Amino acid sequence: MNLDRLTTEQRNKNTMNLDTLSTIDVLRLMNEEDQTVPASVSKALPQIQKVVDAVKESFHQGGHLVYVGAGTSGRLGILDAAECVPTFSADPSMVQGLIAGGLQAMTVAVEGAEDSLTLGEKDLRDIHLTNKDTVIGIAASGRTPYVIGALEYAKKIGAATASLACNKNAEISKHAEMSMEVEVGPEVLTGSTRLKSGTAQKLVLNMISTASMIGIGKVYKNLMVDVKPTNDKLVERSKSIIMQATDCSYEIADRFFKEADKNVKLAIVMILTNLSKNEAKNRLDDNRGFIRKVIER
Repeated sequence: MNLDRLTTEQRNKNTMNLDTLSTIDVLRLMNEEDQTVPASVSKALPQIQKVVDAVKESFHQGGHLVYVGAGTSGRLGILDAAECVPTFSADPSMVQGLIAGGLQAMTVAVEGAEDSLTLGEKDLRDIHLTNKDTVIGIAASGRTPYVIGALEYAKKIGAATASLACNKNAEISKHAEMSMEVEVGPEVLTGSTRLKSGTAQKLVLNMISTASMIGIGKVYKNLMVDVKPTNDKLVERSKSIIMQATDCSYEIADRFFKEADKNVKLAIVMILTNLSKNEAKNRLDDNRGFIRKVIER
């Protein structure tokens, strides 16, 4: 494919004299360009919604969300997947990120990996992909062979498939059931898709993982009630969440946090319903983890 036809590879008319600008002018120009990204993302919200619905369905079936990408796209997928563990107490396998060339490609480019049509399939086989899973292929250019190969394999075994590109009429859109195309225009630095394209991808992945987790009961009001308290900061945040959700004192939050074995959601239900730990756990299980449903009943 002729790269010049891709919007992400074209030169930005607003930055032709980039190398002559003062530092503050470079920063101001980058900031102005970045402000256009959320507006571009907003145009794709109907498509993003369909993907979120598919991910929620995968989660309800016990399936997984798998991001697949190369370079910056792959790194962003891995980052979003990693953040789901402490934020939502998600099992590390629940949301996974695959990058062309393996984890070493997180810091060092692996030559030729993204150009392989078969490597994506191999990586999905290695994690034992099933038809309960959702695979999202990410590529700013929209043409990465590694991603295309992964999407084709995912379709073949019956997994839900989606694509995220930063060009219109992207090649990967043809290989997915659901396509998200967020056209952000030419980059400040020609072809450097870690800039506006990367920002757009980060925004969309934030939406997909967060909205999907909300949809399976991991949020109460606007509180991350399934937070995993893995350090001192998160322990204190957990107690703060309990206080905000129940209007209780710090002392009560601390006591129920410990009684609930540091399970924030369980502590909240125990306080709001006066149920024992076992009763609260059973009630949560019966309501698929939704605090609001437990309280309303």
